[in-house]
Amino acid sequence: MHVETLAYMLHQLPLDRKVPQGNLSSLVALPVDHQMISIPAGTATLGLRREGETFGWDNEYETHAKSVPAFEIDKYEVTNRQYLDFIAAGAYETRAFWRKDDWNWKVAQAVSHPLLWKRDGERWLWRGMFDEVPLTLDWPVYVSHAEASAYARWAGKSLPTEAQWQRAAYGTVDGSTRHYPWGNRAPHSEFHEKFGNFDFRRWDPTPVNTFPDGQSAFGVHDMLGNGWEWTSTVFAPFPGFKPFAFYKGYSADFFDGKHFVMKGGSARTAACMLRPTFRNWFQAHYQYAYAGFRCVSR
Repeated sequence: MHVETLAYMLHQLPLDRKVPQGNLSSLVALPVDHQMISIPAGTATLGLRREGETFGWDNEYETHAKSVPAFEIDKYEVTNRQYLDFIAAGAYETRAFWRKDDWNWKVAQAVSHPLLWKRDGERWLWRGMFDEVPLTLDWPVYVSHAEASAYARWAGKSLPTEAQWQRAAYGTVDGSTRHYPWGNRAPHSEFHEKFGNFDFRRWDPTPVNTFPDGQSAFGVHDMLGNGWEWTSTVFAPFPGFKPFAFYKGYSADFFDGKHFVMKGGSARTAACMLRPTFRNWFQAHYQYAYAGFRCVSR
């Protein structure tokens, strides 16, 4: 996790201060067929069993089930192409799409586009780790929670709750729960190319439909890797939470109502962190994470 956070800082260094380590992702996928997937009502299993053998951080305990009414979720993460429409519609200047604190932050910081985008005349560039390239339209957009929430309102939808995201990723029609969206097969190195963009295989994102073998039982794509995904759930303890005696503030210091749960993983997320109970979190105005989102409707 600290390596991934370090990558956020390295990404912001001037390009001429870094030694290139390879080209941007060259994977090409078919055009993205944006649609929503219907998820039937069911149960989402959250958290770890305390008496189990799997390691987890204190905020992952205790396991519990949540009933989730039927909903629809985007088949793919929101892409740069879709987010361009949001910008073109003047949504950054439309207060109705932004919560009060988010609007005040946006104005104070003069935020008018995603952090890794750069205007170059009539076109947009994307700032990779080692180079600036024309904006790749079918990559997931990386934005803050504030920006993701505003987009969802503009689209007439919302961000998924943690339980909705969990059900779409790991649930099945028959009520069982998978270890990974694609099944129970662990993502060992020889299988990475089939299931997703994670575990330091690439420096940059890939098109959101690159890994059809990694889709969930319901047909939702790219839920592990290629960018963390914001949820609408405020980071808070699960029932039965107990801080670790050796690190009491690891999670508890962030139960302040200002942080939001992120799920999934990015290209910089180690495979060992892809367990279904892992919870990441950041404040709503943090733009530096490799974090995107998808929307839901009820």
